[in-house]
Amino acid sequence: MSFNEVRKDYLLDLWVVIATERGRRPTDFAKREREKAKIGVCPLCPGNEHMTPPAVLVYLRSGKDIRKAKDENGLRHKNWLIRCVPNLYPAFTPPKEKVRRGQIMKGSDLAVAFGHHEVLVESPVHDEHPANAKISQLVHVINAYIDRLRELSSKPYVNYVSIFRNHGLEAGASLSHAHSQIIATPFVPRLVEEEFEASRKFWTKNKKCVFCDILERELDGPRLILENSDYVAFAPWASVNPLEFWIFPKRHETTLLEMSKSEVKTFAETLKVCFSGLKKLVNDPPYNFGFHLAINKDTSKHYHWHLEVYPRLAIWAGFEKSTGMYINTVTPEVASESLRKVISSQAL
Repeated sequence: MSFNEVRKDYLLDLWVVIATERGRRPTDFAKREREKAKIGVCPLCPGNEHMTPPAVLVYLRSGKDIRKAKDENGLRHKNWLIRCVPNLYPAFTPPKEKVRRGQIMKGSDLAVAFGHHEVLVESPVHDEHPANAKISQLVHVINAYIDRLRELSSKPYVNYVSIFRNHGLEAGASLSHAHSQIIATPFVPRLVEEEFEASRKFWTKNKKCVFCDILERELDGPRLILENSDYVAFAPWASVNPLEFWIFPKRHETTLLEMSKSEVKTFAETLKVCFSGLKKLVNDPPYNFGFHLAINKDTSKHYHWHLEVYPRLAIWAGFEKSTGMYINTVTPEVASESLRKVISSQAL
């Protein structure tokens, strides 16, 4: 007789019930049609550039090269490959005048929401998905992440930069055009701060990066999904979400700013393969993904950037919301096995 398991996260004081007793197959989630956002006039499509604020970054084709520009003096660039614009309804906004770091915090429980909130339009093609995008376009997306990360992390009032993607209505995407979002905040969010602290303690005790240690363990384990020259994808030991997977760089890197040109291309290939597998396995599910990274040089020895992908296949109800403990009905081992098989079949 098998029993449900309660598993603890690698670093955080987070416990997840892995419900083997009522476990489900990933394909159980693929039977229903997903609700899609209604398409009217899309403000992110080519020709509608006037419907957004001026772009802070535009990628334009210049022969075989890419020219980087921004919208200035009333100009809206056309025929773009990538476009990054301020969010019309930002959660964080830049200060109108120079501020000192001490001006951000108004007390131990209050801060001014200085920062930035941007929408990165990933393609001129309205419904382009990482699964069907060209590798060259995904390379542009990753390079744009890096460009905005470099720019925003240099601001004196910015202490963290969150890069994330919401796909599908159930995942919070109000626009169906392929896009990501970038939010720069004046403080490090709690979850990432807890990772910083836990990884710092591990380093102090073991003189080793805990994420590199996790990588070594998962490379030979039953939760491995994909491995290539530069990256490893796996289902985490205490997965909160059914079919959740993480992507780690093999090389110890604290931030995307450390990626080499070849690593950017391999990462684009990794994204395409993994999201193709997810899309095929469970009928293009809604999902969220977010990069966990550091911009503080003090974390360089003990922190390791990674991407976490959360398919939205379960609904959190009273137990989860009132306790902070989650029940996952697809074991990480079953999730990884299913994704591995789909990915390997696509490669044939």
